[in-house]
Amino acid sequence: MNGNTNPASQPTMQVISSGDELRRSVRDAQRSGLSVGLVPTMGALHRGHLSLLDAARAECNETVATIFVNPTQFGPSEDIDKYPCDLESDLQLLRQHGCDLVFVPSVAEMYLPGHDTWVEVGEVANCLEGLVRPIHFRGVATIVLKLLMIAPADHIYLGQKDYQQTLIIQKMIADLNIPVTVRICPTARESDGLAMSSRNSYLNAEERQQAGALFESLQLAERVAVAGERDPRVLASRMRQQLATAPLVELEYIAFVAPGSITPVERIDGPTVVAIAAQVGQTRLIDNSLIG
Repeated sequence: MNGNTNPASQPTMQVISSGDELRRSVRDAQRSGLSVGLVPTMGALHRGHLSLLDAARAECNETVATIFVNPTQFGPSEDIDKYPCDLESDLQLLRQHGCDLVFVPSVAEMYLPGHDTWVEVGEVANCLEGLVRPIHFRGVATIVLKLLMIAPADHIYLGQKDYQQTLIIQKMIADLNIPVTVRICPTARESDGLAMSSRNSYLNAEERQQAGALFESLQLAERVAVAGERDPRVLASRMRQQLATAPLVELEYIAFVAPGSITPVERIDGPTVVAIAAQVGQTRLIDNSLIG
């Protein structure tokens, strides 16, 4: 374990743009008996990302964060061109939190000319987010595999907010026998419960206020379930009533699934994940919680 909780005492953070150089650095650390934790990001860092880095530092001797806005996980009409980017701010935050290595590759570094190899994860990617964003998870799985090949870490750290994405990455790692352990960390939230997301910066003041209805609806589902309601259809109806109080929130789906899966449940007889997606103005937000 790192065991050092004072980021200021950490060695100078190294910023790397070459995949070969990063691979050598990770392998050298591991040959020296050090464990390595990987935190993949697309930048625009917030407290949620930093909590992943803190978890990696607590468990590993060396931490690697990646900053790469992956073009292959964005559809033709999605927001890659306006995706928030402030590299200097991101690097400063990582430095303050004691990150050892930061990988900031170019698109050309990650995708050679003629790139035409993809990771298709299968059934777990074909519902919920996969229906709304058909190529998204193919791009996610492919870039995460590429990052793990470049930085063959001992542990990879992911956020619970992207529930389906965590399942897809876990499935890919298991199916392809990749020697890395997945750590899922709790969703970081704003003071009103809104899940932290880089896309929250798109929201104007009124949208930001109404976006809190997503978490309020998840809390309502939990309260109603704890009170004894077992029918997901009733819980979903109550959630829709809650969301109707926020007219700028346009619901896309509510799903009740068994933990660790995307299998729908017909009755709340134990722990159940509730996943939600909605459009708030021009911004698409997702969230989930565990009830039962």
